[in-house]
Amino acid sequence: MSKAYTAEEISKHNTREDIWVVIHNKVYDITKFLDEHPGGEEVLLEHAGINATEAFEDIGHSEDARELLEQYLIGDLEGAPPTSIPRREEADGESTGVRGKQNSSSMGFLVPLGLAVAILAYKWYL
Repeated sequence: MSKAYTAEEISKHNTREDIWVVIHNKVYDITKFLDEHPGGEEVLLEHAGINATEAFEDIGHSEDARELLEQYLIGDLEGAPPTSIPRREEADGESTGVRGKQNSSSMGFLVPLGLAVAILAYKWYL
């Protein structure tokens, strides 16, 4: 019989140094896989400590990926899956990656907006 983990327990594992996810009510410790993930670590960090089933299925992972996942299986989910968690700060003061991504996407919006304003101002004064 495999070990059962609650959503509360799973949600505590949400940093680069300790990352668990739930996929199809199975709990996986993917900490060692973080650097190897072909899609980059950010996508994994976004789902750290929560239910990643929908994201995993939406990508359309191959059978090889599904087989690889099995080596990280540590147990089963007990109760309702974790859906969202407060992100903990890492020891060096940086966020787990989620906040950094939010900040970068805000910058991704502001840079084109600033460029558009600059172009309009340039054309207006010519």
